[in-house]
Amino acid sequence: MKRYINKWTIWGALLVIAGIWALNVHDWHQLWKISSAPDNVPIVAMLFLVPFFTWLGIKQAIANDRLIEELEADTKLAKTHHRKVEPWRPGWAREVHVWPYLVRIEFLATVIVTVILFVWSITLNAPLEEPANPNLTMNPSKAPWYFLGLQEMLVYFDPWIAGVVMPSIIMVGLMVFPYVDSNPLGNGYYTLKQRRFALWMFGAGFLQWIVLIVIGTFIRGPGWIWFWPGQTWDHNAVVFDKNVDLHDMIATSSVGKALGLGFLAQNPGKFIFGLIVVTGFYLVGALFFHWLMTVDFKKLSLRPLRLFPKKPFEEKLLARTSLLQYLTFQFFAISVLLALPVKLILRLALTIKYVWVTPWFNI
Repeated sequence: MKRYINKWTIWGALLVIAGIWALNVHDWHQLWKISSAPDNVPIVAMLFLVPFFTWLGIKQAIANDRLIEELEADTKLAKTHHRKVEPWRPGWAREVHVWPYLVRIEFLATVIVTVILFVWSITLNAPLEEPANPNLTMNPSKAPWYFLGLQEMLVYFDPWIAGVVMPSIIMVGLMVFPYVDSNPLGNGYYTLKQRRFALWMFGAGFLQWIVLIVIGTFIRGPGWIWFWPGQTWDHNAVVFDKNVDLHDMIATSSVGKALGLGFLAQNPGKFIFGLIVVTGFYLVGALFFHWLMTVDFKKLSLRPLRLFPKKPFEEKLLARTSLLQYLTFQFFAISVLLALPVKLILRLALTIKYVWVTPWFNI
């Protein structure tokens, strides 16, 4: 009964959010024009497919975790059952051949995807346009959907950081993570219990990238100005927000003037200040991820105050991790998974452009 209540609660909350959003849509034609553009069809499909397959994977992972608990509690059952959601029954083969059981599914998936691509290519025109004209540029000028995340990052970082450094860190990090992972479990089957931290980190990074693509597609309008979905694009709109650096904001604030922090607006004050802020951010970020690595959320509570309950399984994995593996993960996690959303919030909520300003680079 509790499961159904939770399910209906979630669906009810989603419907309320969708209803509030629908009531605030002022220009349905504008929204349809964006959603129906051939370039944006993959993103519209992604908004439905990603939640569905995420739910499907979580559902199978929960079922596997329950079966793992049953097999761990009963050694006789573990010897006579396959490690799959459907327990083995008498008469079933303990081993099956790749053909036809696996290859048949892959073949059907290939046929279905091919049919979808054929229908897609016939019904929708390719987003081809006339040759580029330097005297007539598009407004807004957007990259293909798979590069919109990078284009949106240009709003929050220096061009060389958004276009070179951050993508390089992401690609190198994805290649390095398998080598810094000390958990041998969770290979070949869905599980949440045995891959809790890894799944949370991957999900956070994947969600961030999708959010950047959605912002660049549905929210960025003429002049790359922020327009909410359903809001009419105004090509004559002007943004009056003044982006300021963090040291200037503090130096010119009433508190900063009262404390005599005007020196932060000049070098070397602003250089040292930015260095301290970035260093402190990495230290706090390292403590935050270390807490995530070991905390037992089931025992986490505010009354009585238990903010650091340890989980034995996660503690054992951390003990198996070498110092090099640990520091490598911390660097990539803080630089991407934490720095990107923090910088996004600082820019959109507080109009802070840079945190650390130097003669050579700005962060």
